[in-house]
Amino acid sequence: MELRELKSFVMAARYNSVSKAADELGLGQPTVTTHIKKLENELSMVLFDRVTRPIKLTLWGKTILELVEPLLDGIEMLAVRTSEAEERGPVTIAATPDIIPHTLLRVVRVFNNLYPNVFLKIKSSSTVNIINMVKTGEIDAGIIQHTDKTEDLDFEGLFLYERVLIAPKGHELLTRPIESLDVIADYPLILMAFPSHTREILETQLQKLGRKYEVIMELDSLDMIKKYVALGMGISVGPKLAIEKSDLNDLGIISLANFLPVHQAGVITLPGKNLSNPAEKFLKVMRDTLHVTSGIN
Repeated sequence: MELRELKSFVMAARYNSVSKAADELGLGQPTVTTHIKKLENELSMVLFDRVTRPIKLTLWGKTILELVEPLLDGIEMLAVRTSEAEERGPVTIAATPDIIPHTLLRVVRVFNNLYPNVFLKIKSSSTVNIINMVKTGEIDAGIIQHTDKTEDLDFEGLFLYERVLIAPKGHELLTRPIESLDVIADYPLILMAFPSHTREILETQLQKLGRKYEVIMELDSLDMIKKYVALGMGISVGPKLAIEKSDLNDLGIISLANFLPVHQAGVITLPGKNLSNPAEKFLKVMRDTLHVTSGIN
């Protein structure tokens, strides 16, 4: 006994017509007739009196209808509720701490305006943890800098991750071109706490130059780093995307693209994973909101 057979039977019973049932179901009349005959054979019952016109239910047919009709109504309601629940999410996204307060925030603002009823879950974590969460299916997508560790995942580049020197407004480093990265080592550094990909790259480069440097403060928030730099306690290196226009009232920045790599950043997903409709909508909003840049080393 199949669901399609029950649907054909109930529709024919409601309309007292096989042809009208076929129209309602979007099927051919012979198909509906076949469904009903198959159901009658499986139950060993005659469900319709086909002598009269229009057709009428037999006593057995009325009994089966009383049993089946509430069942089908319940199945249809379940399908509607399931679809509605899926449309509400949740959509689970993870991003690194440097991306969440700025780039991701822009995307979330747009998404919430378009789809206010979808429940978003945002997680902050390291690149390595985000990659693992995507692989295990814990999250729908991750937003990170591109690394060679994402080779077995789908990566879609959406924006540039350029690193800049961040210094208090009026700082002497802002008055002249930076000709070598080692000048940064002459000043107290305020950096992100580990794990931080930018910090790893910076310290590796300074060590290659044979320079000693002093990290006077390690923080988990780029916004806090900017505040302490603005106080004149030190300088920092961070992503350009974290610098807001209002920050430039108290800070100055200089591109370090000549000394530190400019990475492509974007979204990672698990190959072959069927994302929910809300998750697909979120990714589309992200693509539309962020500028896609290609040709990056």
